[in-house]
Amino acid sequence: FQIQVLSSLFYRNKGAYLVGKIINGYRVTPIALPLLHTASGQLAVDTVLHTEDDLQALFSYARAYFMVDMQIPSAYVQFLRTLMPRKPRAEIYSALGLQKQGKNSFYRDLLHHLRHSTDRFRIAPGIKGMVMTVFTLPSYNIVFKIIKDRFAPPKEVTHQTVREKYRLVSRHDRIGRMADTQEFDNLVFPLDRFSDELIEELHKVASSSIEIRGDKLVIKHLYTERYMTPLNIYLETADDDQIRNAMEEYGNCIKQLAAANIFPGDMPLKNFGVTRHGRVVFYDYDEIATLTDCNFREIPQPRTEQEEMQSGTWYTVGPDDIFPEEFRLFFSGNIKARKMFEEIHGELYQVSFWTGLQEQIRNGYVVDVFPYRRAKRF
Repeated sequence: FQIQVLSSLFYRNKGAYLVGKIINGYRVTPIALPLLHTASGQLAVDTVLHTEDDLQALFSYARAYFMVDMQIPSAYVQFLRTLMPRKPRAEIYSALGLQKQGKNSFYRDLLHHLRHSTDRFRIAPGIKGMVMTVFTLPSYNIVFKIIKDRFAPPKEVTHQTVREKYRLVSRHDRIGRMADTQEFDNLVFPLDRFSDELIEELHKVASSSIEIRGDKLVIKHLYTERYMTPLNIYLETADDDQIRNAMEEYGNCIKQLAAANIFPGDMPLKNFGVTRHGRVVFYDYDEIATLTDCNFREIPQPRTEQEEMQSGTWYTVGPDDIFPEEFRLFFSGNIKARKMFEEIHGELYQVSFWTGLQEQIRNGYVVDVFPYRRAKRF
């Protein structure tokens, strides 16, 4: 019988984590102890995490990176792999704040997978985005995202703006609700692994970002991200209980991001994904903004019959103006999902909800974020 514990603590947000494993014969149990300061200033163990799923959630790709003092990072990664054998080594490197090592490991894994598979890259299923073109390899749970050469109206962002938004996400606390991305330049793929339809699409919408060199396709700039089922696609085959759970998660995702001073901006269901644990995560960042920079307004009542009948708006709209009453439009005809959402999270349609959060943030409030359910807390 042994208890093995890594010598350095894992720091993130308001907590530190002691990580190790219990070995009893042939049985290995992962453990993580969250350490928090109580209101009285004492140090306390908040709970005991003791399953692989618990550790997977703790080191999730949807959470901020840890800060860890490691003399030999590869040894830490190898130890953590014994606790989470299903988690890719690249994700563990990234979770420890070692993004360059994570990118290196990811590309090695990708090349290995390509050597041992035969399927072809294809356009990602779902509704096409206005800013990014997205493709996948069916046998590989990663999506590849390229910024389009031109954006369809009403998008008015630039390439540089999109890059800055993605960099903001990599630096910000993602609180378990925004997927991590890796940014690559000049990534090389075997050309014969791309479907004809995808090659045609890339030439059509992102020709400046690709170059064909013999039997290779070079993509000059792209992002990689873990594949999730888009929420709108998930709802198409979900039963009533699953729809309700998804709508509760969807609203919780928006609320928790807002509490961390992030406004998603573009909130249609297609911009959110469902993980294998049923958690809803946001993954489209070209419209995000800090919540405190937003100006939440109610839609003014028309002053005359002419204003009421005219097409378009009868009031001026500033670049930072947001009208929560319009959030109903994000459901795109899914009436059942919208009704369930309004029952659970109807306050998201109210200006007072958003301005109240803004006031809290400006007063220095920092949200408590736990990478485990509150019911597990001691």
